[in-house]
Amino acid sequence: MRVTVLGSAASHAGAGEACSGHLVECDGGRVLFDCGNGVLSNLYKVADPYRLDAVFITHNHPDHYVDLYSMQAMLRYAPEGPLERMPLFMPTGLFQRMQGLLSERGAAQFREAFELTELRDREPVHIGAMTVTPYAVNHTEPTFALVAQADGVRLCYTADTAPGPWVVAAARGADLMLAEATLPEPYAGASPHMTAAQAGALALEAGAGRLVLVHVWPTNDRTRMAAVAQSAFAGPVTVARELDSFEVTRKGTPS
Repeated sequence: MRVTVLGSAASHAGAGEACSGHLVECDGGRVLFDCGNGVLSNLYKVADPYRLDAVFITHNHPDHYVDLYSMQAMLRYAPEGPLERMPLFMPTGLFQRMQGLLSERGAAQFREAFELTELRDREPVHIGAMTVTPYAVNHTEPTFALVAQADGVRLCYTADTAPGPWVVAAARGADLMLAEATLPEPYAGASPHMTAAQAGALALEAGAGRLVLVHVWPTNDRTRMAAVAQSAFAGPVTVARELDSFEVTRKGTPS
């Protein structure tokens, strides 16, 4: 399994950045975890977006889904004509909410572009050779961490979340954990997000093999973030940049 970070920024993108989006690939499956602003452009740099098998959206904040509007145009106005609907997995109510920005005609085309399935806590979804299981976490309600399993390995993407037992359950035993680390350390607990130190502590408690920090506020000091997370977690730590790609290997195996 391989994961490529298409957007590393939290809430708004800094220079050269995009917001949340991750391409997850295995033999027999290619899916997108979140589709924030700028993600579709970066996806074009590394893969054929028309060959995605599914898109998963973790929650109802625009920095995690707003490029779905662009994807709808990509699908409905392809050179060869409208394509088959893209399987789309997201929390209850978001699909209807997104249509509120569109005209009646635009909303109809939006529905024609996607095949909707609502996510349910711990109900696995099978996409080719990949199994994706959503876990409810502590952010806006509902928000789901996503756990992908294929090729004998386990990837956990925490989505946006405060620390606590729900996200520990999702991250337990992950060979690689994509963990949000939005907050500078002095703001720990100020909102339902994590700091780099809290992400490191989560990786330790969950027994993760490798930690990759994502959803980074554009002005955060990434060098300091890596050092702080590393002080809490002895495994490999990376603060992701756009288009960083990681092989998900079994814990203890060089990646």
